[in-house]
Amino acid sequence: MLKKPFLSESELAASAKAFRLKSGKKKAAVGREMEVRRSTIQLAEENPEQSLTRLRIRIIEKYSPYKVVGPVYFLERK
Repeated sequence: MLKKPFLSESELAASAKAFRLKSGKKKAAVGREMEVRRSTIQLAEENPEQSLTRLRIRIIEKYSPYKVVGPVYFLERK
């Protein structure tokens, strides 16, 4: 899915959304699992300018085979 090892903030947001969708989870279910509101999941996925990097990383790591390694947000297989 990922074409390059380093992700910008907008690519991190898009990856979080893509992995959530691939898992078949709804935003509300992910919000409950992450103990945040559904609207916060929406912001994390759709608004890369929002400071929600830690939530994006949690989503990616929960719903993908990747571990996010920062601060440049490199994804490596778990």
